[in-house]
Amino acid sequence: MRKIDVAVLGATGRVGTEYLEMLKDHPWFRVTDVTGNSKVGMKIGDVAPDLPSNIRSLEIKESDPSKVNADLIFSPLPTTVAKETESKFAESGFKVITDASPHRMDLDVPLMIPEINPGHLKLIEARIRKEKGFIVATPNCTTIGFAMSLKPLNDAFSARKAVMTSFQALSGAGYPGVPSLDIEDNVIPFIPGEEEKVVAETNKILGDVSKEKSRIVSNSIEIFCSCNRVAVIDGHLESVYLETERPIKDPEEILDSFSGVPQELKLPSAPKKPIVLRKENDRPQPRLDRMEGKGMSTVVGRIRQHGQKTMQYHLLTHNTIRGAAGGALLTAELLVKNYGI
Repeated sequence: MRKIDVAVLGATGRVGTEYLEMLKDHPWFRVTDVTGNSKVGMKIGDVAPDLPSNIRSLEIKESDPSKVNADLIFSPLPTTVAKETESKFAESGFKVITDASPHRMDLDVPLMIPEINPGHLKLIEARIRKEKGFIVATPNCTTIGFAMSLKPLNDAFSARKAVMTSFQALSGAGYPGVPSLDIEDNVIPFIPGEEEKVVAETNKILGDVSKEKSRIVSNSIEIFCSCNRVAVIDGHLESVYLETERPIKDPEEILDSFSGVPQELKLPSAPKKPIVLRKENDRPQPRLDRMEGKGMSTVVGRIRQHGQKTMQYHLLTHNTIRGAAGGALLTAELLVKNYGI
């Protein structure tokens, strides 16, 4: 197939360079434009020297639709500029996939985890047919593993209530991130806006497309979150307590056998197993398990059942791969496979 030209907005940031690394050998996509307003005119190789020469030589442009020529846009822009900039690109006819937060809860924007809710792309089918621009979002990095593990359990047993406590890596705070004197020998038990995002995003992802295909009708699982920043570089660990409407039977088998459309289609970035089960008492651990499935799998362990309708477990997700660039890349692959864009 002809390679699709893609642009990375905010390519000079931590997640932006992660995109470039994952795209450098991609069989379907070719990076033709990079933007980064603070380093306009420089070569991206001055910022990310380990990239192949064809990418290193790209000149950094302004994040302006008139400056970019690509079929598909990846946007890890900072929250402060993402909403306006991404809207301008979509209004100019560009197909935008964003892992920034401003558009995630827009009624007409699919919030995608391809294994969980591929049907939510119905929201943009009309725009695709008319060759108009659109925005597709990926979730908060804390939401992704939680929603991934909750999906098969909800389908099997109908989740009623979930209590989640996260232990989130430093890289999730971006650059320059958390001051070293704040996090050294410490845990910070508050991340602004994080808990609210997880609750709203999880129920949207597990919701259904309305009959008129104009919005998502969110699920109504009762979710309580406590989000903590810990001194780990990469990998968000989460502890979950779950109550269900129906009796829980063989949750290990339900989780271990979970698969989705990306696996059926054998998309290039899809892990063989979206959920990997660990049976050791002390797993998952960020240092040991974050690269499972090349960083694209959610690792689940410490499954404990209490009575017929309650259980606990831990999960781990790589926050800058599956939780950012990798998740957006998998979403793009699903769009290409299903809609030819």
